[in-house]
Amino acid sequence: DTESDQELESDGKKKFSKHMSIAEVYLEACKLVGVVPVSYFIRNHSSPTMTLTYHGLGPLGCKALAIALVSDVHIRTLELAYNRVQAEGVKYLAELLRANFTIQHLDLSNNHVKSEGAEHVAKMLMDSISLKSIKLSGNGFLDDDAKHFTEALSTNFRIKDLDLSHNKFCGKGGEYLGQLLANNEGVEVLDLSWNHLRMKGAVAFSAGLKVNTMLKHLDLSWNGFGNEGALAMGEALKFNNTLVHLNLSNNCITNEGVSMLCRGLDYNETLRVLLLAYNAVTVEGALALVNVVKNSPKTALEQINICNVLVNENFVSLLELTCQEHPGLDVQYEGVGGFIAQKSPKRIDPMKVIQDYLDKRKLRLWDFFRNIDKDGTMRVPVTDFRKAVQQSSIPLSRFQIEELIHRLDRGRTGMVDYRMGNEHCVTACRHL
Repeated sequence: DTESDQELESDGKKKFSKHMSIAEVYLEACKLVGVVPVSYFIRNHSSPTMTLTYHGLGPLGCKALAIALVSDVHIRTLELAYNRVQAEGVKYLAELLRANFTIQHLDLSNNHVKSEGAEHVAKMLMDSISLKSIKLSGNGFLDDDAKHFTEALSTNFRIKDLDLSHNKFCGKGGEYLGQLLANNEGVEVLDLSWNHLRMKGAVAFSAGLKVNTMLKHLDLSWNGFGNEGALAMGEALKFNNTLVHLNLSNNCITNEGVSMLCRGLDYNETLRVLLLAYNAVTVEGALALVNVVKNSPKTALEQINICNVLVNENFVSLLELTCQEHPGLDVQYEGVGGFIAQKSPKRIDPMKVIQDYLDKRKLRLWDFFRNIDKDGTMRVPVTDFRKAVQQSSIPLSRFQIEELIHRLDRGRTGMVDYRMGNEHCVTACRHL
């Protein structure tokens, strides 16, 4: 045993007996290490989820908690974000997970673990036989820390969900994490958003993704990939046949990068969701993405998010044509703008079209919206609204649907407020 093993075991033997409840053990442990007990834990220690976020535990609070949970068989999810547990606290938690086989999900986000605690985290990842997911976001980990995690997960394939977002991994870190993907056969969900991989890290990481056979959900947003990173990701997508969700938002990718990414999408048969929001992409890149779906019979793409891109009528026409063969395709874009070759002879108000449709069926406008809004909040997500209208028999083109969405979601909140829809409809009917 390590020194910490002996200390924890010694502390446990001093005061505790097998006849004590978890709450009693916890209270005695708090006295032993000199911390104030958390009343929420005492009241809810039998719950499967223990949420102790923002409880100011610190390292010693973690030690008391670890002593109490050694023999616990109830808690499966332990949420300890924002507790400043630091490296010392992680050491106690690592020893806890060597003895506790019930905890499956652990949140250690924003706990100032830093490089000093990276090896303790790695030990936890290597030794635990019950842990399935762990959140390590915002802990100040550096490139060399990624090496420890990669080594630990080269033998432990039980971790399925790994969150390393909001850390400080750069080029070398991307290389280590690429090795993790190449060697690990367990992780299915990986969040690396808000790091600093950039071009060098993106290329090394993508090399690992190319041969990975398990990952399904990958978040690489806010990493400064640039077009070089998009090229590397495109190459990886040619060979990867498991990834279904990829987030490349906010990565300084231009139309050129999208074009290179599309080369990989031409070959890929598994990716369903591609998020490219808030990159330097215009309608040219948007057209390239839709053309991939149109011209690739084996594509699985169902959702493309380019929500900051202003498109034109040519794009809308292409999208409508593509959706005839791929009716489930959902492309989220900012709106329709740019030049129009000639003025339309007559503009048809989409709200008036909906009202006429409902009048013929003796329905109210409220009825239509309420069928979408199952919770009765009078607000529905834009995606749900768009799909509902498309799947109905209301004679609206995609151009008209997007115009309607922009009128009902003026603040670009991603939610349609159908109270506003009723007001629009009344106004439209008065003018027509």
